[in-house]
Parts: sequence; structure tokens; C-alpha cells
Amino acid sequence: SSGINAEWPLRPGTCYFDLIMLTALLTTLLVACATGHYHDYDWKVMQSNFPDLLTGEDESCDHAKIYSYHIHVLFWQNNKDHVESALNLRNDFINRYGLNNKACTIAAGNPASGHEMCVFEVDWNPAGPFTTAQYSFFIPPYRLQETSFWMLQNKGDHDVFIHPNSGCETDDHTKWNTFSGAKWPIDASVFTCNYPGCKPITGS
Repeated sequence: SSGINAEWPLRPGTCYFDLIMLTALLTTLLVACATGHYHDYDWKVMQSNFPDLLTGEDESCDHAKIYSYHIHVLFWQNNKDHVESALNLRNDFINRYGLNNKACTIAAGNPASGHEMCVFEVDWNPAGPFTTAQYSFFIPPYRLQETSFWMLQNKGDHDVFIHPNSGCETDDHTKWNTFSGAKWPIDASVFTCNYPGCKPITGS
């Protein structure tokens, strides 16, 4: 005799039945981890197959997480002197933060969590939500204070627009934004992403 006074057959709800089932479950998980772990490719495939679970389409923008920021400089595309000084400011920023050859390859509206600082192309005419020419920089959260401080001190007579990127594009550009200089109108009708973590194909 083993000295264990267990009822046989084992029934659900008994101590020994639960212990045996827990042991079996842990063994199964260990085997799965050893022989069937996911590769990065597998996880990406799973993400594409289950977008509703992973993108947060049903989540509210009220308390959306901020993943990054944009600093925009708006300028008058028909004024030669204004264009020249705006481009000088852009070059000064690029040189100050070592952004030569660091063009952004992501869509402008992509929150891109963890992405490094980069430079978007110049929009020489009104485009997206903007009603004048502009250019912008992608800023990780930990670089926001130093970069925005520098820009506000060196912007001259140009207008600067700073906004977060959470995936909630309308709120990012109209509720959680800030202007230094003139406050330009923003055409929010162009936005296609309005839930936390959303990654539009295009946008600002």
C-alpha cells in the first residue's frame, strides 16, 4: 500500500484528480514550448489573420497610448524668402540631430512604436490635412523635449505644429496638438485611422 487514501476511479473536483490534470497540462505546455515555439514570421502571419484582436479597433481613443510625435514646420510656398528660411531651418535641425541620410520610410500616420528619429519629405503644396506647404520630423517620445525645445527657440517667424501619434489621427491632430505661431486650420476629413494603434497606409 502507498499510504495514499484516494478514491478510485478519480472524479473531477477531487484533490488528486485536479493534481493529475494540472501535471498533465504543465507537461503538455513544456513539450509545446520545446518543439513548437513560434518564429517571428509565424507571429506576423498570426497578426494578419487576426487583425481585430491585435489592432484594438473596438478600443476607445479617450485614453489612447502615445507612441511617437511629429514636429511640423508650416511655410508659405509662394513666398521665396519664406521658403528659403524654412529650408534653412530644416537643414539646421537635420544637422543638429544627425539626421542626414535618415529619411523616414514609414507612412506618415504610422505611430511606429520604437522607431528612431527620421525626416519626412517636404510637401511643397497643401497636402493631407495641411492647408499650406510643410515638412515634418518623426520624434520618439524620449526625444520630444529636447527637439521641440530646440525647434521653438530657432523657428524664427515660421509656424510650428506638434502632435502625438496614437493611431487616433483625428484626436492626435485636433485635440492633443499644439501650435507655436499662427494656428492653421487642419482638415481632419482626410484621416482614415481613428482607434488606438491604428497604422494607416498614408497620412500625416
